[in-house]
Amino acid sequence: MICGFAGEVAEKYWRSLANCGGHEIGTILSKEVGDKTFHAIVCHSLKNGWRDNQREIIKECFDNIPASGEEIATIAIGTGLIGVLSGANFRQIVCGMHDSNQKILLHSGYTLEDVLKCHEEETGRSRKLKKRL
Repeated sequence: MICGFAGEVAEKYWRSLANCGGHEIGTILSKEVGDKTFHAIVCHSLKNGWRDNQREIIKECFDNIPASGEEIATIAIGTGLIGVLSGANFRQIVCGMHDSNQKILLHSGYTLEDVLKCHEEETGRSRKLKKRL
């Protein structure tokens, strides 16, 4: 069973995702449905939770999505109940998204100022946004 947004995608478009078995951290799974391509990134373990290097894992996962220069829309990974209970650090996750070489469009309840503040607090340095988040 998959919860949250991923569960909704699995239920509506990608039923086999719910029973796809174990995968290595960093694995990218993709499925084309009509004119859309869905990507599932393996960025934490349901058994062991999140690792300490969440920022690097998220950056690596997004960098490995075959997007051909198109924007990648994503949700606020790690902010749901399962993410919070398993040790997700949204500051690290959003920094990994920002550091990615991909164009990422983050759908969340956070403002751009919130995201920049998280990045500055997490990294200890201020920087201008290089792409849309």
